[in-house]
Amino acid sequence: MFTPDFVKIGDKIAIVSTARKIVKKEINEAIEILKKWGLEPVIGATIGLESNQFAGTDEERRLDFQKMLDNEEVKGIWCARGGYGTVRIIDLIDFSGFKKHPKWIIGYSDITVLHSHIHDFNISTIHAAMPIDIHKGTEEARESLYNILFGRKVNYSITSSEKNKSGQCTGKLVGGNLSILYSLCGSSSSIDCKGKILCIEDLDEYLYHIDRMLQNLKRNGYFNDLSGLIVGGMTKMHDNNIPFGKNAEEVILDIVDEYDFPVVFDFPMGHIEDNRALIFGAEVSLEVTKESATLKYI
Repeated sequence: MFTPDFVKIGDKIAIVSTARKIVKKEINEAIEILKKWGLEPVIGATIGLESNQFAGTDEERRLDFQKMLDNEEVKGIWCARGGYGTVRIIDLIDFSGFKKHPKWIIGYSDITVLHSHIHDFNISTIHAAMPIDIHKGTEEARESLYNILFGRKVNYSITSSEKNKSGQCTGKLVGGNLSILYSLCGSSSSIDCKGKILCIEDLDEYLYHIDRMLQNLKRNGYFNDLSGLIVGGMTKMHDNNIPFGKNAEEVILDIVDEYDFPVVFDFPMGHIEDNRALIFGAEVSLEVTKESATLKYI
């Protein structure tokens, strides 16, 4: 797996929106954070653009992302926010220059489209908080992104949930937002999870839909030969008038019950304040015991 160059003081980081519309005042705190880190923000043309709910038309969003992708002075592209829209432009982007000169692509939620698509190029990306919300999160979340960008060591250890399945494994980190992973099944952006550690999180979904999406991932072979499963925030889940009968964690455990890989719940990633940065594509070790769950980069 190829790891893009870590940044250094003075490097340029672009902020663009590949999905929902956003105005500059919503990213002012993120701009100041980059400056505090000694990095130079480059504001994309999509910041402030509007086409219904999107940050400009598909072509405007594609062009803005492509421009930053091809700009060799830009060392990373920080997607401003999620929502919906990245899948509408993914097949229109020319990644040929990026493959020769990779740079960090940063974000989560809808940006799972980019993480999954780029994973097939054997290039690492960063799953992390975005300009729209990084100032609302924990200091640990901000620090984790800083440390990864500058090439500093990042390992995580959390107290085990009683729902965890103990075990030890190694593999490349993959995944992101469950709804997006589900939507990519059958496409060229779907990921092969064999021998890997899958991370999932989601927001504002009905419990029956969590079950439906996981059943689809299962039928697509995502859990066959999987090394481990990390579950982040399953935030603001909904139920119907006739209850589904299980919460999100119980749904997940039911789906993966037949497999023997370790499972970690309540990991600090996703639509939560403590959204720690993760290097997708990196080789890691995961150890889950009754007391703790530890993720280390190899």
